[in-house]
Amino acid sequence: MKFASCFLCLALAAVVRVSEAGQPPTFAKDVAPILQRECQTCHRPGEAGPFSMLTYQAVRPWAMAMKEAVKTRKMPPWFADPRYGKFRNGHLLSDAEIQTISDWADAKAPEGNPNDLPPPVDWVEGWQIGVPDKIYRLSIPFDVPASGVVDYQHIIVPTGFREDTWIQAAEVRPTDRAVVHHIIAFIREPKSSWFRGQAPGQFFIAPQVKTKEQPDTSPLPSDFLVGYAPGQPAEILEPGQAKLIKAGSDIVFQVHYTPNGHATRDQTQLGVIFAKNQPKERVLTLSATNGTFQIPPGDPDYRVDASFEVGANVRLSGVHPHMHGRGKDFLYKLVFPTNETQTILSVPHYNWHWQNWYTFDQPIFLPKGTRIECTAHFDNSANNPDNADPAKTVTWGEQSWDEMMVGFFNLVFPADVPVQDIVVKKSAARR
Repeated sequence: MKFASCFLCLALAAVVRVSEAGQPPTFAKDVAPILQRECQTCHRPGEAGPFSMLTYQAVRPWAMAMKEAVKTRKMPPWFADPRYGKFRNGHLLSDAEIQTISDWADAKAPEGNPNDLPPPVDWVEGWQIGVPDKIYRLSIPFDVPASGVVDYQHIIVPTGFREDTWIQAAEVRPTDRAVVHHIIAFIREPKSSWFRGQAPGQFFIAPQVKTKEQPDTSPLPSDFLVGYAPGQPAEILEPGQAKLIKAGSDIVFQVHYTPNGHATRDQTQLGVIFAKNQPKERVLTLSATNGTFQIPPGDPDYRVDASFEVGANVRLSGVHPHMHGRGKDFLYKLVFPTNETQTILSVPHYNWHWQNWYTFDQPIFLPKGTRIECTAHFDNSANNPDNADPAKTVTWGEQSWDEMMVGFFNLVFPADVPVQDIVVKKSAARR
């Protein structure tokens, strides 16, 4: 039935083209609406896309490259196996849309009648969340050298909040994306001992976690507010939902700089939008993490598992797999207290250059005792072009030539439920 539906869609698209006096698709009438819906979020000034798609003049030189990218499904970048899960943020082009872009490119990319253009999207330059209510910047810029290795940099920025504050949306942005591998903005609550004694407003290097113990990714001593990496969207929560920043909390920025041959300077900033009303539900970003693996040299398919058990009834709204260059595939599975199982995401070809969040069409109810189980495979062979050293035994580490295995997820629960009720059991890492 699904195949027949797609075939009918293509047939109808062909009929439409023929019915319009055999004219090829034009940018104004046929291509621009597709780009607005699926591409301009990244392909506009200041965002991750390498060129802008806001105007015909900007798009025209890239027409044939766009055809190749959409026909091979390299773009838009979306890696979920369609057999598992339904996602509201899936950037997938239909076969008919791919054919439209292909036919347009083959016809030498005609502009068409500018009057056929759809109204432009009112993008807020510099922000995906809209105009922030408050912006936090690194207290001082960081000078990134032209070459060498830069250890993870941390800097503490006080929020100044004198009362508990609920955040509806948050976005962290580097001022020079070219040298930033990732950023995480953590919330450090007032009573936390994490980095206690470090002076605010100064960069410092934290001891790297390299231990057989589970790396601490729980909300204590810190809470994950929002992250940045190529492909990772801003955190924009549904009405009635918010993340909590307690009075007196600090923001701890963790920034991973990667020199690219040109000395430069970055002064990352975080924008937040406050919840307009007391939220009914709190959102918490947690993870199932395994930091104990040792990937043998040359192993093309090494398996690593991790799981997290929820301590109360919650809803699961989205997931985000994270690995480095040896990451091969990643799978999320739910194991309910009844021992029934459900695969909710499969990424058969993981791409560490573009790290998607996968937001479900409808949040999934998880009764108390449900386990979120993650399984990843790593390719440490010489056949992997992203493998830094196939002769090396690979363990958990912060730099790109090390590895990580983290299955992030967002849990949603009543705003008055204590976090301790949710996190009664740390992620169980096992091989």
